[in-house]
Amino acid sequence: MPSPPPPAGDHGDLEDLEDLDLGHAAGTHSHRPSSSLILCRPVARARSTNNNNGEDADEHACGPSPSAAVGSGAASATPGRASVWVKTFGCSHNVSDGEYMAGQLEAYGYRLLPDAQRGDADCWVVNTCTVKSPSQSAMASLLTAGKAAGKALVVAGCVPQGDRRAAELQGLSLLGVTQIDRVVEVVEQALAGNTVTLLAKKTLPSLDLPKVRRNRHVEIVPLSTGCLGACTYCKTKHARGHLGSYDPGALVDRVRQAAADPEIREIWLSSEDTGAYGRDIGTDIGALLSAMVDVLPPDGRTMLRLGMTNPPYMLQHVEAVAGVMRHPCVFEYLHVPVQSGSDDVLLAMNREYTVADFEAVCDSLAAAVSGLQLATDIICGFPGETEADHGATMALLRKYAFPHTHISQFYPRPGTPAARMKKVPTSVVKDRSRDVTALTESWTDPYAHLLGSCVRVWVVDTAADGVKLVGHTKSYVQVLLEPQHGLMGSVVERRQVQEPQQQQARRQRRQQQQQARQQHRERRAQQRRVPEPLRQQARRQRRQQQAQQQQAQQRQHQQWAQQQQQQAQQHRRVAAAAAAVPPLPSPPSPAPSSLASSTFPAAA
Repeated sequence: MPSPPPPAGDHGDLEDLEDLDLGHAAGTHSHRPSSSLILCRPVARARSTNNNNGEDADEHACGPSPSAAVGSGAASATPGRASVWVKTFGCSHNVSDGEYMAGQLEAYGYRLLPDAQRGDADCWVVNTCTVKSPSQSAMASLLTAGKAAGKALVVAGCVPQGDRRAAELQGLSLLGVTQIDRVVEVVEQALAGNTVTLLAKKTLPSLDLPKVRRNRHVEIVPLSTGCLGACTYCKTKHARGHLGSYDPGALVDRVRQAAADPEIREIWLSSEDTGAYGRDIGTDIGALLSAMVDVLPPDGRTMLRLGMTNPPYMLQHVEAVAGVMRHPCVFEYLHVPVQSGSDDVLLAMNREYTVADFEAVCDSLAAAVSGLQLATDIICGFPGETEADHGATMALLRKYAFPHTHISQFYPRPGTPAARMKKVPTSVVKDRSRDVTALTESWTDPYAHLLGSCVRVWVVDTAADGVKLVGHTKSYVQVLLEPQHGLMGSVVERRQVQEPQQQQARRQRRQQQQQARQQHRERRAQQRRVPEPLRQQARRQRRQQQAQQQQAQQRQHQQWAQQQQQQAQQHRRVAAAAAAVPPLPSPPSPAPSSLASSTFPAAA
């Protein structure tokens, strides 16, 4: 059955649809490159620097850290006996990096432990995300727990790359986004009690590194790293940097290898901006996608999913991308973040497009691809956003009624231009976020047209309840299936004949929540709609009360001053009277006592 989009307020570690949990219940799957892999014991290649401040070095090694004793002894750090837990926050690009790091560690002999056994791991590799404050806060809490447990800690990903001097990273081994092919070295040093920092930017890591997939039915292929934009709120730019695209031949080979795997059902193309791919190496996304679909299995058992794209560069390739999405082995789904429906806010964000550009992308793709499903992102309460700007965003959402809308309140990220802008009051930001959430949740039947139809479904995951299975239609609509032996990882035909009770209950809850929010907004509006004369009267009464309070305070002060003056006068009168009394004559000296010279007999 079609499943509605996840609750807009339920963000957790996820930032958008590309952050879906990749098979938490489906187990992991090891990928090895087609060519033979020769693994030699890596040698720590830390180089010294002439900088006066060692913290400015991009690559360096330090002596033993305070938590030098790791595990149960030296034997526990031996490859093949030491255990590692890899935790990844953030987008599908981060997930892919985490899979590559896990694959290298496993290939070298380390034992990978699942989340439930992280307490038994000798080393924690934390792959971080810097998009939002909650993600970084979750990372900080995890690192605090690891330090308390005496774990060897390696921090990888966007946080150390973008802000190496963050307080929570001090004294820990750091691994940059282009250094993931050296994770074995860093883990070895961390287990030995040393700290290593590898943050220098270099060529992109190979796509043929060993990999352990979080979902054995989903392969993630990163197209590039970085972007061509400079959004004022974005911290990821600090970490991923300028656009760096993989060679198209290497990408096509990677897709060919994944498509040949009998367990792979979905291939996700991941990028910070899919539409910008290739502009740095003289090619474009249209040419790449055309080459990729040629190597997909003709029977349609493996589907290709396009990654997130921003409007400016995708606008130049709409026709080519639409043609690819009509291919039977490509999902008719695209994630196009708009962030705001106001041109003024988009200008303040430095998004490099207008609302009209965004609408042109959506309208052109929708006209060319009949079953297209679009997803978008909204940031509520960006600095300088007015009520009119918020209203424009609401109007844009009503126009397109996106089945998937990822809603976020504005989070000022340190070091970004937006962090220095004047903020919208928090209460206003929350109200606008509730408005957008209520609007998106009011679309209770985005998949009503599928009732009674027979659709093809690629089954790749387990639902949040841990029981039902999740599949996707060609439009990437989620379909829940009752578990059956052999159903996971298969391609099936299913007919939806009625709305399930679970979906009915969910729809009723959303309607009740919407009514409650509407009543709350009406009450707030009624409170704001106080007649002007009454407002003036209330202000006058407040001023009178303040004046009365000031007068009362002045009277109290005068009374206190009078009391102090009276007490001082009384003290002076007593002192003067005491000075007028003559002194008494001295008493005569006593006569010497005759007993003074008496001798007493000793006591018996």
